[in-house]
Amino acid sequence: MILLQINQLSKYYGAELILSNMKLEVQNKDRIALVGRNGAGKSTLLKIIAGQLSHDGGEIIKPKGVTIGYMAQDTGLESELTIWDEMLTVFKDLIDQEKELRRLEADMARPDVFEDEVVYQKVLNEYDALMVAFKEKGGYQYEADIRSVLHGLQFADFDYSTLISTLSGGQKTRLALGKLLLRKPDILILDEPTNHLDIETLSWLEQYLQSYQGAVLIVSHDRYFLDKVVNQVYEISRNNMKKYYGNYSSYLEGKAEDYERDMKLFEKQQGEIEKLRDFVQRNITRASTTKRAQSRRKQLEKMDVLDKPQGDEKSANFSFQIEKQSGNEVLHLQDLAIGYEDETVSKNINSRMTKGESIALVGPNGVGKSTLLKTIISKLPARAGSFRFGTNVEVSYYDQEQANLISNKRVLNELWDDYPLKPEKDIRTVLGNFLFSGDDVLKTVSTLSGGEKARLALAKMMMEKGNFLILDEPTNHLDLDSKLVLENALIDYPGTILFVSHDRYFINRIATKVIELSKDGNEEFLGDYDYYVEKKQEQAEIKALEQENQAKTVNVAVEKTNYKIDKEAKKAERQRKRRIEEIEAAMEQLEAEINECNELLCDPNVFQDHEKVMEVQTKLDQAQETLDQLLEEWAELEE
Repeated sequence: MILLQINQLSKYYGAELILSNMKLEVQNKDRIALVGRNGAGKSTLLKIIAGQLSHDGGEIIKPKGVTIGYMAQDTGLESELTIWDEMLTVFKDLIDQEKELRRLEADMARPDVFEDEVVYQKVLNEYDALMVAFKEKGGYQYEADIRSVLHGLQFADFDYSTLISTLSGGQKTRLALGKLLLRKPDILILDEPTNHLDIETLSWLEQYLQSYQGAVLIVSHDRYFLDKVVNQVYEISRNNMKKYYGNYSSYLEGKAEDYERDMKLFEKQQGEIEKLRDFVQRNITRASTTKRAQSRRKQLEKMDVLDKPQGDEKSANFSFQIEKQSGNEVLHLQDLAIGYEDETVSKNINSRMTKGESIALVGPNGVGKSTLLKTIISKLPARAGSFRFGTNVEVSYYDQEQANLISNKRVLNELWDDYPLKPEKDIRTVLGNFLFSGDDVLKTVSTLSGGEKARLALAKMMMEKGNFLILDEPTNHLDLDSKLVLENALIDYPGTILFVSHDRYFINRIATKVIELSKDGNEEFLGDYDYYVEKKQEQAEIKALEQENQAKTVNVAVEKTNYKIDKEAKKAERQRKRRIEEIEAAMEQLEAEINECNELLCDPNVFQDHEKVMEVQTKLDQAQETLDQLLEEWAELEE
């Protein structure tokens, strides 16, 4: 089923063309990624589709009834409600239906209703129809859905009565995502949904989106995430759009193949054109061959000349060098505890980092990864333990928030003021390598976009020529192409690197060691991210095997007890399923009994006899009360 079509769409900002001739089709179960440089118009297109921006040309076709849910970058959930109450607002219609069902049940019990056959039948029909709709829309499972999503987004240990206004920005962003997922729109539009998510949450979100019943349209710079989720990629480049099938890696292969094919066709045609022109020039003036030359000239004039394939747009171009070599030991952490004035977030951190290593620091949000980096560079004091740098270690630090890039200086001066003895030409060359050219270097730093600030921060770091790079989320705000350039520069870097990143693709390419940080210490893994995941799985399997072997060595009595417990658990599960079946059968019988009572109350031989009415009504009330109790028990057993 086609949920959305975009034809020939265009968008201007003032006189500047942003999008041109956009064509996109979204069908149910599609998983679509929009990729392109920062500033290519990806977020603009999403806002147009979501109805938050107008377009200047073309059309958007959406069948009536198709719902769209949109989450912009870094959207935080602003609310004065608690976590639970805010999530319940998604199901307001179901909650209202539930209240209406209770009201109708109360109405059917009123004497003035059940004594009036017409009125009673009308209420009963309304109740039956509403009950069916309530069940079909998930009326008995919406609370379980809320708990499942909150658990996946790392709110399992939270008190759901916590006010949202007291949460951090990252937590509010996760809740905004959770609320949107609970709405289950036909088209789910996500602009950078992986921001503020740790690796565990990213894995959950990948699985959730893979099984999502509607269509998903995503802008993300997380290549690992895109490989796991999407089955189509639309590239926006030079104001135009091109479609590729498959995930992100397939898109890269397809793009390279297209360029190679188009270049061969272009070169082949250019060769044919050159031969025709040469023939015309040599033969146009000769009487014996002039007709053939004229024929070739007409052939040239009619030829549809191919444009030369443009390939990739201009990329940043930089490398990191060092002034001098450090000693073999770069950093030693000993029983280090980190945190803030009134809180220790992690302790017992021990590690020895040596020259040339590239170390990824991983762990859940809130465990202190950025805090550890800030402690190492002395932005925060250590709460216990110690750390020391090796000989000739010179640190260059990259802050994920670019907190030091808020000045009112021009881009040129932001770099030049740090190196006043260098010629302006050299400074402009460095900035040009980071895609600041022409009047771009005269922009005010505070007005730069996130991607521009990131490139400027990297330019400043490159100029420092430190031999120990400490990087906090260096790929945030960078487009996919800039990430690739940064990765290549870091792979060739001759010094030592310690970095925090949620970009698993980036970790795989850069890391030679992974340090997993927890509240009670750290564990080291010699390899990239995939190796780390593999070893964690092995550890879990070994632990399970050890527990199994340990269980085998205990005495027979304990083994029998375990067998009995397992048997009892299976028995309890069988009893639960059997009880559910019994309840469903009893509910069906009670509903038939209720219908029979209602029919009797409409029978003149009954409703004219007061005693029979009281007898039937008592039976009806008892049946309804029993049905309500069984419904409640059924709902608890199904959770």
